[in-house]
Amino acid sequence: MSPLDHASPVNSTLDEALADAHARYSAARPKSAEIHTRAREHLPGGNTRSVLFYTPFPTAMARGEGARLWDVDGREYTDLLGEYTAGLFGHSEKRILDAVKMALDNGINLASVGVAEGQLAAILCGRFPSLDMVRFTNSGTEANMMALAGARGFTGLSDVMVARGGYHGGVMTFGSEKNAVNVPLPLHFMDYNDAEGAAASIRALKGRLGAVLVEPMLGSGGCIPASRAFLAALREACTETGALLIFDEVMTSRHSEGGLQKLHGITPDLTTLGKYVAGGMSFGAFGGRADIMGVFDGHKPGTLPHAGTFNNNVWSMAAGNVAMGEIFKGEAVTALHARGEKLRAALNAACAGLPMQFTGIGSMMCVHFRSGDIIRPYKAEPSEEKLRELFFFDMLEAGFYLARRGMAALSLPVTDEDCERFASAVTEFVALRRPLF
Repeated sequence: MSPLDHASPVNSTLDEALADAHARYSAARPKSAEIHTRAREHLPGGNTRSVLFYTPFPTAMARGEGARLWDVDGREYTDLLGEYTAGLFGHSEKRILDAVKMALDNGINLASVGVAEGQLAAILCGRFPSLDMVRFTNSGTEANMMALAGARGFTGLSDVMVARGGYHGGVMTFGSEKNAVNVPLPLHFMDYNDAEGAAASIRALKGRLGAVLVEPMLGSGGCIPASRAFLAALREACTETGALLIFDEVMTSRHSEGGLQKLHGITPDLTTLGKYVAGGMSFGAFGGRADIMGVFDGHKPGTLPHAGTFNNNVWSMAAGNVAMGEIFKGEAVTALHARGEKLRAALNAACAGLPMQFTGIGSMMCVHFRSGDIIRPYKAEPSEEKLRELFFFDMLEAGFYLARRGMAALSLPVTDEDCERFASAVTEFVALRRPLF
């Protein structure tokens, strides 16, 4: 019997179905509810990472192994979220764990350089077309901030262009043009996948625009791929005007050994990378052309500072060398990409003819409850948001852990069988919930 057999009757309204899903969710997770109640006494909202918050309360996980999670109430899930792409290697990759343990046995917080950071830098520069030189940070957010600092320092121009709906870290969230948490950069906005309009805006800002920062596929914006024509137009306009093109590949670099820049054959001036590169540890990286990265070269007078106590921490450096030097290369990269492409095709076949679709590339995908081509972020209708929420809770009940916003990011331990079971669960969701669309 399917877990979804216990869902509300098919003739219920969308609001009734969602209320029923909330009730069943809450009844099955009393320990998670208790944890949330206690946490609210000292944490605003009961948590300390906004993307993990949802009502009535978030599920609290107790442990993970491979591509499996177990919550504090004893329920088991197939983890299809993959820590929003950072958990590429799953929860217990022994080679990474061994490397981290060995590094920790030799001491932490050494306040010095080590051999591992140079080794990891060489691996990354050998893989990504844009990387002549690279430096490390503690997160993708920091990587994007430092890439912008480097671009502005190199060009002497302060203004930055980003895409509406783009996300480049906790202090660069562009779902709207005004956000109190964003750093106060002089910003200009373009519409994603509007090649002609974006190029015209870049050219109009010649002499002011120091950088264009873009994801070659929107991640938190809904796994919406950039067209090659759009990226090529940005490349051409930046070359003409002297603005530096920065690809935020914190999420998308997993799609080939050299990221989406290699797949598209379009090389940015700078690239940023994120946590999966260090096996899921606290990590970020930014790099690019040698002349640009020279603004951080301490051998030269007047260079830019780049601080960060844990930039080269021993566990991230050790894990990164194993993750990128031994595990995630060659066949492992192509197999993961192919598995994701196959799964997304199966999911879209399951919801064909309905206002429901999965966008993405390779091992990253996101569900949308609307028809037609989705080429840029949009404001969802209330009914779309309710269907997305119902999908999330139904998938939890079926034993699959996704992002509340409907995003999935496959990890290496996810199997073909896991993907087939998920496609079956989506098929059941479509059959059960079809009257609510």
